[in-house]
Amino acid sequence: MAGSMHAYDSELGLYAPINPFNNGFLERGIHHIYFEEIGNPEGIPVLFLHGGPGAGCAPAHRRLFDPQRYRVILMDQRGCGRSEPFASIQQNTTQDLISDVEALRSYLDIPQFILFGGSWGSTLALSYAIQHPHACLGFVLRGVFLGTRSEIEWFLYDMGRFFPEAWRKFVSAVSLSERNDLLSAFYSRLTSPSKPIALSAAQAWATYENSCATLAAVSRDAGETALSLALLEAHYFTNDCFLPENYILKQIKAINHLPVFVVQGRHDVICPPFTAFELVQAWGRQAQLRMVDDAGHSAFEPGIIGRLMRGLDEIAQQI
Repeated sequence: MAGSMHAYDSELGLYAPINPFNNGFLERGIHHIYFEEIGNPEGIPVLFLHGGPGAGCAPAHRRLFDPQRYRVILMDQRGCGRSEPFASIQQNTTQDLISDVEALRSYLDIPQFILFGGSWGSTLALSYAIQHPHACLGFVLRGVFLGTRSEIEWFLYDMGRFFPEAWRKFVSAVSLSERNDLLSAFYSRLTSPSKPIALSAAQAWATYENSCATLAAVSRDAGETALSLALLEAHYFTNDCFLPENYILKQIKAINHLPVFVVQGRHDVICPPFTAFELVQAWGRQAQLRMVDDAGHSAFEPGIIGRLMRGLDEIAQQI
């Protein structure tokens, strides 16, 4: 690991907590996009893209990065985290998020950066890069999700084959007659004018996802994030992630000259390993895949953290 080791927490495998040296809001029409910068202002620029859609950034995400080597930009995407309005699906599409990333890059006067994203963050990183390859130095991706209909169906139905208890609780939020179309059933509840109905559906959705995110099945309450996570995911899934079918793989030639380091949990059931493998095969010689045999989906699974850090250092050495 390059950089100073005094700030490194060997027990957790994370750097010490750190505060931003810059933060603020980017005004984007009705949306106010929160962003922050940590680390070395003169370091290699890295843009962190969180998952969901709707999950938001957390202080723990800052601790993935060597604060002496990297200038890390974290942004809460539309409708989530500290961005305003919270849990808004108005003017909230993949293209809007791509436009926000580009606007933030320009605002911060960053010629190029490394894109670092997991799950939905990998989808957004790749979609942005396809439109703005000149702005990208390389990629560190985890738990690859390409935004396809088959992946959405997997999440809603097939994931329950591995976590049947969590899936049973999930579908119990809707009637038996609605379970052949879970997405429509949940979307109607999540967009209900009744706040209790929307919040109940959001808790069921977010708890299902969080309970399947790690190798060991643990029921987790998503807390305040539940509404933004569930509503935005259902909104994006209902609209096929606002991407043409198989868009990323079809457009991969626009970016496969750039280096990519992919970290994938072998037992990731939210974003199964086949997708990461398929991406790397399509990418070609500039791609590396690190399969982690003792991990699921979460970035904070044992074995994932260290590989993400080493992957970032490898990409940094290539630029």
